[in-house]
Parts: sequence; C-alpha cells; structure tokens
Amino acid sequence: MTASGDGTVGKALDVLDQVASFGRPVRFTELLEHSPFPKATLYRFVQTLTNQRMLSFDPDRGTYAPGVRLVRLAHAAWQTASLAPIARDEIDALSAEVGETVHLAQLDHAQVIYVDKRNAAEPVQMFSQSGKVGPAYCTGVGKAMMAYLPEAALHDVLGQQSYHQFTPTTHTSAESLQAELADIRANGYGFDREEHEPGIICVAVPILTDTNRVLGALSVTSTTTRTNLAGLESLVPRIQTTADAISKEASQWHFPATVTPH
Repeated sequence: MTASGDGTVGKALDVLDQVASFGRPVRFTELLEHSPFPKATLYRFVQTLTNQRMLSFDPDRGTYAPGVRLVRLAHAAWQTASLAPIARDEIDALSAEVGETVHLAQLDHAQVIYVDKRNAAEPVQMFSQSGKVGPAYCTGVGKAMMAYLPEAALHDVLGQQSYHQFTPTTHTSAESLQAELADIRANGYGFDREEHEPGIICVAVPILTDTNRVLGALSVTSTTTRTNLAGLESLVPRIQTTADAISKEASQWHFPATVTPH
C-alpha cells in the first residue's frame, strides 16, 4: 500500500482499502506492519474511521473490520453505480440459455470487480465471486474492457498491471497484452485462455455506450473438460445481444461510464 496523494481523505480511504484487503478482521499490529504511515498517524485514522462507523472494532478480539456504515454505503453504490441491478434479468436469461457461468464485471482503475455472477447448471469452483476484485490483464472481462479504453487511460492501466505469471499462458508484459487488445478491438470479443486459473476458459464482450465508452463487460466461463474456445466463441452473438440490451438499459438510467485512472 502506498500513501495517497489526495490528502487526508485519500489517506483514510487507503486505510479502509487495507483493512478490506485482509478479507477478515485484522489487528492494528497487522495493519501497522504493512502501512506506509507512522504508528500515531495510522492509529488516528483507524480511530476516526471507527468513530464514523466506517470500521468496527471488536474489543474481545482486538480486531477491526469494515463497519455497518460502509456496508450501507456499499449497498447504495451497488444500486446506483453498479450494472448489476440493471442487468439482472438479462444475465439470468443468458445463463439459463447457455448453461454456463456468466460474469458481469466493471473496471475499477486497473482492476476488475465482479459485480454479478450466475453459476452454471453444473457449478465449477473458481476465483471469481460477486464483489471480488481480480487482475485485469489475465481475465477475459478485463481485457475486453481495456481494449476499448482511450489511449491515455489504457497507458495508465497497462502500467499498473502486475504481470504475474499465474499459468503458462498468462501475459507477462504490456507488449504481448497490447497485441491481444488490438485483436479484441478488431473482433469485438476476447478470451481467457487459462490465463488466471488452469482449466478455466471464457469468452468476453465489452458493454459499451453508443460512443464506445466502456461501461463494463460480460463473459461466459467454462472449463476445458466441458468445452473449448471454439465452443465458447459460437456463443458470441448471443452474448453480444445481452451486452447491447444492458447498454441500452444503462443509457436510460444515465449510467456513468467506467472510472479510469487520472
């Protein structure tokens, strides 16, 4: 974690992000170990966030966790800034028709956030879950969204990817990733070729406004034991119909385009 350049509010949000990143209640000493802030500064932020109910403190265990006020704000954001409520009926219908896992995602700066998911008729254990954040460079939805970013925003996003090699097919450089993004722009869809998890493949299409601004992305995900990339590619027209319907509905709600880095 690095200290934010957006003043006190930005630094406090950094602390919230750090608490959430543990995925469990966390002790102050654990926060301090990974924090860029001095002990007194971190303690002041933690106390203020707790007083404002953005964090909750368990006195029995001595741990901090996201607070009920943050949960309320997150729910409001899900209702007004997430594609999930708008897209629910569309992804229900798509999932029922194709019988595979359907993901709805948005781009949060350089990461993908899965805002909704429908499991396959025969569910498969995989990384993605609603509300979970994942890397953009090695996921079908991430690449589908990055391919349509304006040049300056794409440059920033590419520079923030880790390029950690999860599998033998993972992109390990911006150069190889950019070559695939050009193909995605030309074709209108892209794949996850077991790039994040072995055996997990997907085809993804972006959800765009009429002016090609990125709202999100939609994917159909399966396994190499159940199908192949050609099989998933055959579903592209149906997925594109769903993406177009979501885009139309979103435009009627004046849904904001995806947030990209400054």
